[in-house]
Amino acid sequence: MLAVTENEVKAKLDPERLIGALQDAFQKRYPDTLIPVRTQMKLADGIFLMMPCYDRKGRGLGAKLVMVMDNPPTPDQKLHATYLVLDPTTGCPKVTMPAAYLTDTRTAATSALATKYLAREDVRVLGVFGTGRQARAHLRVLRLVRSFTTFLVSGLEPGSSREFAQEMSRELGAPVESVYSRACAAESDVLCTCTTSPRPLFDGRMLRPGTHLNLVGAFQPHTREVDDFTVQRSRIVVDTYDGALAEAGDLLIPMKNGVIVREQILADLHELVSGKKVRRDGSDITLFKSVGCALEDLVAAELVAGAQA
Repeated sequence: MLAVTENEVKAKLDPERLIGALQDAFQKRYPDTLIPVRTQMKLADGIFLMMPCYDRKGRGLGAKLVMVMDNPPTPDQKLHATYLVLDPTTGCPKVTMPAAYLTDTRTAATSALATKYLAREDVRVLGVFGTGRQARAHLRVLRLVRSFTTFLVSGLEPGSSREFAQEMSRELGAPVESVYSRACAAESDVLCTCTTSPRPLFDGRMLRPGTHLNLVGAFQPHTREVDDFTVQRSRIVVDTYDGALAEAGDLLIPMKNGVIVREQILADLHELVSGKKVRRDGSDITLFKSVGCALEDLVAAELVAGAQA
């Protein structure tokens, strides 16, 4: 079995190539892929997740094991993940790799893919809620699909938010401004929520017509990052129907409240990249809800394993 290091994953996993591979996978591979809804186990100090995936046509088999800690020593230690690329005939591990950076990058690349299809062409302001690993990845990767000129970040603590903005400004070579939640929601053309908040981050009435949202932080039925009004205003796409309808509190809570019905989820990612139109004009608010799909992990791991071979 080949063991890949985290530094090798970072070196081999090219975000731009990954966006293209995800587009191809959701368009062509998805119908022939078995993707069980992930197993969630509540442990003493967090949530343990198991995410297998089998591509029957391409003969790809893999599984990700994830621990999401409730109270990590540092924010960067919140997620511990390992990916196993398996032999589809024997089930024996062929390649193992740490999957924290892999998860960050595939999540941001999936948001970028949705943004490519749903956001207006003329967007210029990217707003991100959060100051952790996913926020960093989204600031890096979404620039690959739209020509952003301004970047806004909103964190829980103003001091750490300013430090994060300064750090990312140096890395991106572009202005990154720390702002309050109201300004982040009201001034962004594309808005990404990358937090662990169980409650809405902003008032949905603040969103401008034409905004596109990527919701990636909440992955349990009782947690949400946006309010009922945001969801009610939006044309909704999910990564997968099964995952969203089992785990996405951002949608399940408004459905329980009678604010939206199932039919207002207009497409999954397979349908979107296969040509289904969701945005009708420049005034539509579009919303992509991601809870994470095991096909995304398999595609990313295959890119790393192929680059190592």
